[in-house]
Parts: sequence; structure tokens; C-alpha cells
Amino acid sequence: MAETLRAFPRVELIHAPTPLRKLERLSRELNGLEILIKREDLTGLGFGGNKSRKLEYIIPDVIAKKAEVIITYASLQSNWCLQTAAAARKFGLIPLLILFRTHDLPDELDGNLLLDHILGARIRIKDGGPGKFIDEAALEEALDEAVTEVREWGHTPYVAPVGGSVPGGDMDKPLGALAYVDAFLEMHQQAERQGEKPVDYVIHATGSGGTQAGLAVGAKALGQGTRVLGISVIEEAEIFRRDVLSIARDTEKTLGLAPRVEADDILVLDEYIKEGYGIVNRDVAEAVRRMAVLEGIFIDPVYTGKAFVALLDLVNKGYFESTDRIVFLHTGGTPALFPNKSRFTEFLPG
Repeated sequence: MAETLRAFPRVELIHAPTPLRKLERLSRELNGLEILIKREDLTGLGFGGNKSRKLEYIIPDVIAKKAEVIITYASLQSNWCLQTAAAARKFGLIPLLILFRTHDLPDELDGNLLLDHILGARIRIKDGGPGKFIDEAALEEALDEAVTEVREWGHTPYVAPVGGSVPGGDMDKPLGALAYVDAFLEMHQQAERQGEKPVDYVIHATGSGGTQAGLAVGAKALGQGTRVLGISVIEEAEIFRRDVLSIARDTEKTLGLAPRVEADDILVLDEYIKEGYGIVNRDVAEAVRRMAVLEGIFIDPVYTGKAFVALLDLVNKGYFESTDRIVFLHTGGTPALFPNKSRFTEFLPG
């Protein structure tokens, strides 16, 4: 598998391998269950995150297609957009970001939006449509405007899909998912060196699907029974399972593997979305504090915070066996703590 992945063009953006460490105090609090954390927040590019690993495979595609401007889109405080802007600048490309307003977050320069500004990204802030994260019609119109604008500059655009997950725009392969097949192999090797027992579960926040699909393909290819559990932050489980399975099968095809990932391998829970995408509630605020107080690690409130709420709840409900070895994937995005400061001061006493 590793040899197959090496056949795909790749640039160096991250510090790898990212650390895999046992959460000692948390594990003791949770009746001795062995919980490790994979620190994808420490990738090293633009405050870190799982998207940097994906961009190692995506940037070569941008360069091969002779584009000078990379266009992408997501929510106002998107870590994907920040990571894309940072990677673009590292390779002399111009980032153009289409950022959609979500809920009650202001447009002020804070968190990832401030970092986008410091990177000199061309920023276009849009309304996402009534009652939706990103309305498809609004997105199509915004992308058409951006592509036209770039061509008027005399440059060639490259449209990258949100999260670098599903092939679309100018990306015709699931390049982001390939990166997380590689990440699973990396994590497996680390876990083998640190203990005799294989990893039983990898639990993480899932948004655009590429990370979970890549992990599922990697787990199935190694055949050791590791289950990949995605905690949805935006989409209903039924829809998301279908999307992740589609990306996983496309990834297997891209790698020249016989189909092995089945529908039952795609585990997604959606009950932790609660009030909606990006909305910080009391459970999330308290989970962020608990990780900080116990382990000195900050997690973001949009993705990893909700995944950590899920992990704690699942342990309390007896979802895992007492002998299970669990990896909690920290996918980054911590600058999103700052524009949500009013929520934390509301929910957390001094």
C-alpha cells in the first residue's frame, strides 16, 4: 500500500509523522480505557490541521494543471480555507476564498478569517442561503464569478472542492482521501511500536468525508479490524454514510485496489450535531475545557470539540469494551476558538 501511494505526486507541507500519545489522565478518569490522541493539529502549516496532509496531494495537481490561482470555499471560519491559503502561498500561488456566513458569527477579522487576511488571500464573503450551510445555487454563482474574475486577471484558475474530499471542480481524483490512507498506515505503525494490541477504534469529527473515507480504506486494507467512527458535524448520518462510502470506493479504484469497504464499515453518528454546524453549546464548551485541564491540549469547537463530546458520551453509555484501544483524531482548527469567545465566557465560569 505504501509503495502504491508513493506513485502519486506529493509535496512536503507537514511534519510527519504527527505525534500519537496516550491521554494518560483522561484514560484514568474513564476507568482505565486506553485512549490515545493523534495530533493532526501539529502538522506545522498555518496553525496545523488534517487539511494540510490532504494538500500535499492536491498542490501537485494544481501545479500540473498550470494554474496560478487556487479557488476554494467553505464557511467563514473554515480551517480548510486557511490551510489551502497557506499551502498556496508556500508554492507561489494566489488563494481566492469564497467564505459563506454561518449562524451568528460576525465578519470581523478574528480566528481563521484574520489568518486568511494576513496571508493576503482574496476573500469573498457570501450569504449561504436560507436555512442552509451553503446553498447550491449560491455556491455555483459564486464559483462562476470567481473563475471569471481570475481569468480577467489573465491567470488560470483551479477550483478545489470543499475539504479536498469529493472529486469536483478541477480535482478529478479523491486526493484528500489518499492522504488519509497514508495517515492510517502511519498511525498503525506508531501504534504497533507503542503497544502489543492493535487499535480497535479511530474516532474523529467528519465533515466533507475525505478523512473518514481514507481512514476506512486504510483500515480495510490492513485487515486488522479497526473500526473508523465518524462524528458528523453537519450532515445526517444516512446521507453521510452514502457519501463516505462513495469516496472510499473511488479511493480504492484510484489506488487500483479491489473493492473491500462495505456499507457496514462506514460508521457515522449524527446526534452530536445538536443545534447545527459550528454552533458552540454548553457540552462543547465543557469538553474543550476538560481536554485543556486534563491534558493541556486545546481542541477546536466546531469539529474536534463535538467529536470529544461524542467520545465522552459513548464511554459513559458503554459503547466500547473495557479492553478497547481507541485513537482520538485531533483534526486541528483551534483558531476557531477565538471568534466563539462569547460562547465560552457564557458557558464556562471563571
